[in-house]
Amino acid sequence: MDVSEQSLLTPPSVTAQRATACRLFVVRHGTTTMNVENRYRGRCDVPLDAQGYQDAVDAARQLSGVGLTAVYCGPLRRTIATAQIIADEARVPDLRILHGLNNVDYGAWEAMTATEAAVFDPEAFELYRTSPSRAVCPQGERLRDAQTRMVEALRLIGSRHAGETVVAVTHAVMIRLAVARLTGVEGENWRIPVGRGSLTHFEVEDGRMVLAELPEGDDVD
Repeated sequence: MDVSEQSLLTPPSVTAQRATACRLFVVRHGTTTMNVENRYRGRCDVPLDAQGYQDAVDAARQLSGVGLTAVYCGPLRRTIATAQIIADEARVPDLRILHGLNNVDYGAWEAMTATEAAVFDPEAFELYRTSPSRAVCPQGERLRDAQTRMVEALRLIGSRHAGETVVAVTHAVMIRLAVARLTGVEGENWRIPVGRGSLTHFEVEDGRMVLAELPEGDDVD
């Protein structure tokens, strides 16, 4: 996989004005009740709560002037609802569902808190915290596999929209995994803060992807 490794400190100006690059904003979906309870959502199809809809509206307003031509999202209700609000604000007529943007399959950990997950399988949980390249969710997905499908999904979007500005709505852990792949970060620092409804900016060109701007927020759930 030909993905350029970039420092977290790479300035946005490196690629921001390249006419043939796809300007890709990756949005974390809005808040759900399971976010508030700090439980692993995984493939649980929980809807946005009232705050989640406001998060989506805030994201849509941030993106309203960037000239969006397409809006992608994963298949779960919380990403679809967030994406629809963004698409409506930008007057993009259709959502494009891309399963590569789906959340990690947390397996036995789904709906557990971090404390409960650590008790269920301490060794697996320690790897999850510190080593995305080695971690496997019990009865669920290998993080490296989730990372690969996420990066491939973003590269696919970039290949379809050269010279355009587009959005992909996904999940916090998927954004973290993509950033970790590009930066080579291991250890606990891979779990960067990703605010609900926040934007992470990538540039994609000719199969190569660059991290242009990290998300705002302090959520490390």
